[in-house]
Amino acid sequence: MSVLQLSGPQKPIDVSLNIGGSKSISNRALLIRALTNRYFDISNLSDSDDTQAMETLIATPRDLYDAHHAGTTFRFLTAFLAIQGGEQILTGSDRMKQRPIGPLVEVLNAIGADIKYLNKKGFPPLEIKPFRKQKKNVISIRSDVSSQYISALCMIAPTLEKGLIINLVGELVSKPYLDMTLKMMKVFGVESQFENNTITVLPQAYEAIDYIVESDWSSASYHFAIASLLKGSAIKLNYFFKDSLQGDSAICEIARAFGVSSRFDEHALILESNLDTALTYKYNFLQQPDIAQTVATMAAGKSMQMEYSGLKTLYIKETNRVEALKSELKKVNIDLKTDVENDLYMQTGKLQIKNPTFETYKDHRMAMALAPLSIIAPINIADPDVVSKSYPNFWKDLEAMGFQVS
Repeated sequence: MSVLQLSGPQKPIDVSLNIGGSKSISNRALLIRALTNRYFDISNLSDSDDTQAMETLIATPRDLYDAHHAGTTFRFLTAFLAIQGGEQILTGSDRMKQRPIGPLVEVLNAIGADIKYLNKKGFPPLEIKPFRKQKKNVISIRSDVSSQYISALCMIAPTLEKGLIINLVGELVSKPYLDMTLKMMKVFGVESQFENNTITVLPQAYEAIDYIVESDWSSASYHFAIASLLKGSAIKLNYFFKDSLQGDSAICEIARAFGVSSRFDEHALILESNLDTALTYKYNFLQQPDIAQTVATMAAGKSMQMEYSGLKTLYIKETNRVEALKSELKKVNIDLKTDVENDLYMQTGKLQIKNPTFETYKDHRMAMALAPLSIIAPINIADPDVVSKSYPNFWKDLEAMGFQVS
């Protein structure tokens, strides 16, 4: 396994960067295009591994679909293939085979799909046989595991003979991602109703409309962390919109507590580290779980006490992100106490960096969230190529900002 040595700049940064399109938006746009049955252009697609996998797999029918590590791709393809006429196997990496798919499969089978588990019940790989006829259109699904299950159902709903009425059971996690799905469906001509934990999507046709994907806010979050550790910096990130579909745009408000202000200049986002830093911080990440690791690192970089919650979905991501974060922060004298039962976490300690090697657990966000700590002192990142899953140019962009990467 390769190890990257990283040293951050010691003076303020003034740079302009182009970050790739949002992975979440790109994958939804690709699925909607496939369901539309008419080609339309999608500009500024994400260059991430996940989106490349989605684009390749959904474009060409095959007997075996391998989504590798791409969780969103796997879940969206499960719903898409379930309503097709072919017979195929859908599989993924060893880690993917540990990530639950049962709630989505059970609902799809109730609708009329024919999906079987090839190994462990509730987990990939899947055998998906041809869809014959819709059996029912009123369904219930747990909403406290992954909003991606619900998004997948919503996007296939208008193409079904009877549409779908989806009743959500439990506390909804990552609601901004579901809101994103419904808003994108509306852009392509599909109306929906979301009231009292029930989503209604009637049978209707998607419209083929050329689409521009906005840049990725979770990728932008790492640059907020960099700015927070280099006072006086100005970082311009292009192709971001004030009225964003992405819940991770909440990083703008969160980062103020860490000394970073932000503003929009046409289609660019300007970050400036010019504010005072709070002494402590508290946040519930239930709606923005993908930026939790970044914010934890921002707090660690300033030796700030932080209390957070809303991490229940992090246990089933590319790795168990809570335990991974706890283990790696311990290497720099930051203690993360976990109360899993009550979903409460307390981070304390005074940062001490002594040339640590951070493991990344095949998780792109671990690598990028920890990288800003190199501004304080040199660090090492194991398996640095893992960033290709969502932000392939991350290390190149850091070099453009003055980081020493070797």
